[in-house]
Amino acid sequence: MFDSHVAVLLHQAVSLVNALTDGHARGRPYVAPHGAERAEAIDAAIPRTAASLPRALDTEQAAYLAGTAQRMRDVFEAMQDGRPDDAAETVNALLRDTGARPRLDRTGAEPWQLHFHGANDSFAAGCSASCATALALAVGGGLAGRLGVCRAERCDRVYVDTSRNAARQFCSTACQNRTKAAVFRARRP
Repeated sequence: MFDSHVAVLLHQAVSLVNALTDGHARGRPYVAPHGAERAEAIDAAIPRTAASLPRALDTEQAAYLAGTAQRMRDVFEAMQDGRPDDAAETVNALLRDTGARPRLDRTGAEPWQLHFHGANDSFAAGCSASCATALALAVGGGLAGRLGVCRAERCDRVYVDTSRNAARQFCSTACQNRTKAAVFRARRP
């Protein structure tokens, strides 16, 4: 499936999309945070230990990431709807607009690490470039079907299916259980 670095970046993409885009989450309306709450949501979505770039999240950087999150949502939705060409076009635009480019970086005595952003990029630009590259590897690597949108009623949170049989349909076990309970209740006389 995905190598560990790409899996981490796809998880970051999912976290950003789910934290920074409006919609429904587990049966309830979800309004993405704005202002100072947006930076807090980004901090929660991407732990400081997961990012290789220094974090300087002002409102402009947070808005940049929110815009990237909306575009990444478009990729997940296109794949869910069977529109891989639309997903690929969106990913290509993200790669171009974020200036994504592979490079090996090293900090002190640490081993070399593959990054998809420049050493001097802002946190928002670097994170966006990395997530865009991970989506490109999924869409272009035959694993695009692993990108999904929750199929539970009143939920549109995204996920990456890492199951062995590629049968995941829900963003969480809570949505899966909620759907199973609704089906069970509907069958009862």
